[in-house]
Amino acid sequence: MIKGAGSFLPETTPVPPVLDNLFRFLSGIYFGLGFLMVYVFVNLHEIQALIYFIGIVVIFSGLGRLYSRIKVGSGGKYLNFIMVVEIILGIAIILLQYFRQNIY
Repeated sequence: MIKGAGSFLPETTPVPPVLDNLFRFLSGIYFGLGFLMVYVFVNLHEIQALIYFIGIVVIFSGLGRLYSRIKVGSGGKYLNFIMVVEIILGIAIILLQYFRQNIY
């Protein structure tokens, strides 16, 4: 979030303001989501429905990578692996919370 999109471009390439703005915006969202996940982890016994939303966020992050792969092409084996992990992890979070609520 601090370095911006320019850290991913060659030094001779000027950073388009729209790209940098979007990059920092999304970085801020993920940074804030990290605090939300820590809060949910600490207060897991009190929070029920919020865990479903965290699972949905994880799934959509993987689906965003999938959409990028379809539109632009593969980012490499590692990012393809991460995409699959995000989708499976999101589904697992939702299913585990569902079974946790129905057992207790």
